[in-house]
Amino acid sequence: MSIVSLNATQLNITVDNINVKKAGNIAVYIFGVKGYPKVHKEALFHQIIKVREYKENFTFEIEDNIKDLSIKVHHDENSDGKVSKNWTGIYPKEGLGFSKKQEVSMFGPPNYKNSKLTLEEFQEKINISLIYP
Repeated sequence: MSIVSLNATQLNITVDNINVKKAGNIAVYIFGVKGYPKVHKEALFHQIIKVREYKENFTFEIEDNIKDLSIKVHHDENSDGKVSKNWTGIYPKEGLGFSKKQEVSMFGPPNYKNSKLTLEEFQEKINISLIYP
């Protein structure tokens, strides 16, 4: 039996398109504006699991005083806690996914404004598909 705070909203995230042929971890980071999306230690919440299935579900208890947030999902293939880059130093070598279907572009990672979810939006189930290079 789990206890749910009366002052919390349950955030349910389904991550799919996980490449199970690649080892490592799936990390889900929940950010406020601070640190998004690069500074993992600034995440408000995070969960990390070993790669097992094509699709995984994650649940977070989000305090009701948090009115918006952004989500980053990282397939950390070498389990080093960092997004490995290709030869350009810009594009990732590992799978990534972001809230609001944002993607890494030639200008860098998505910004908070374009990927943030409001309280009403994160009360619904969120689906994030990993994108691999």
